[in-house]
Amino acid sequence: MFEGDVVVKENKRKVSKFSIIENVKIDEGTIIYDQVNLYKCKIGKNCKIDAYVYIEGDVTIGDNCKIRPFVFIPSGVTIEDNVFIGPGVVFTNDKYPKTGGAWKLMPTRVREGASIGAGVTILPGITIGKNAIVGAGAIVTKDVPDNAVIIGNPARILRYLK
Repeated sequence: MFEGDVVVKENKRKVSKFSIIENVKIDEGTIIYDQVNLYKCKIGKNCKIDAYVYIEGDVTIGDNCKIRPFVFIPSGVTIEDNVFIGPGVVFTNDKYPKTGGAWKLMPTRVREGASIGAGVTILPGITIGKNAIVGAGAIVTKDVPDNAVIIGNPARILRYLK
């Protein structure tokens, strides 16, 4: 456990035998549902982490975030405050993954207020801008500007929010 950790039980959540929560810093007001795997990550205040979410080490999640079921967040991802991540979203962190040998972690950042629709895949090294919206099923291959609405495979800008 990190120093100053809030144990899940202190958040009035029963730790399930079907969840693995190891060395995680969880701030107050955060709700974590059953069937999750969380390792060496930091989760901010008033977040909601739904069932079947897998979060690896060195991930930081800001305050007031909502992460829906079946989301995978690997090492190197930073999610800022007030972000929505829809069900089935997959982040990646290595452009050329292999089973062994050297690999290159490519950090990914989701900026404040962004919203990511269901079934989105985000390639490594991407920044999704403030208040951006990523449409369901998009494949994000390059950075997303602030306030952009993107859709498709590969994702392209549909319009900008006012």
